[in-house]
Amino acid sequence: MNIESTPLPGVLLIKPDVFGDARGFFLETWNRRRYREAGLDREFVQDNVSLSRKGILRGLHFQNPTPQGKLVQALQGEVFDVAVDIRAGSPTFGQWFGALLSEENHHQLYVPEGFAHGFCVLSETALFSYKCTDFYNPSAEYSLRWDDPDLGITWPIDNPVLSAKDQSARNLKDFPRELLPVWQA
Repeated sequence: MNIESTPLPGVLLIKPDVFGDARGFFLETWNRRRYREAGLDREFVQDNVSLSRKGILRGLHFQNPTPQGKLVQALQGEVFDVAVDIRAGSPTFGQWFGALLSEENHHQLYVPEGFAHGFCVLSETALFSYKCTDFYNPSAEYSLRWDDPDLGITWPIDNPVLSAKDQSARNLKDFPRELLPVWQA
């Protein structure tokens, strides 16, 4: 397994070892001991899977005051996955990192607590997995606009299909500070 740091501290791109032969392949998607030894010592309490079709964009979502760290990957298909630092006071506040996650590259992205997360589907469909460090709390969930001009995310699609919640999302500058997580040095 190879874990790569990204320009956003705490956001990790994970490239698991894949063992393949004529029968197919095998890989570990989570092994607490191995991930802890590699520097990702998290307790996950909830697993989620979503199925989406091409052109769907889910996000950018976050929870506060019950933030979720997420270990995500595309089990089938291909997505462009994005993490945005929304921690008030962070030196990287408002910066984003994106990565292609696919059934072919088997990459995972760890998005820590205090970051907004979203992805868009590039293949005909995508089966997407999330391991979360806290439980889903709808009363603490917020949506950040996917096309916030201050963030300048270069999504690989122009006119995504959005949920009603994501259509009415706010730009980062319009969130009251008390709704945002706070950076702790």
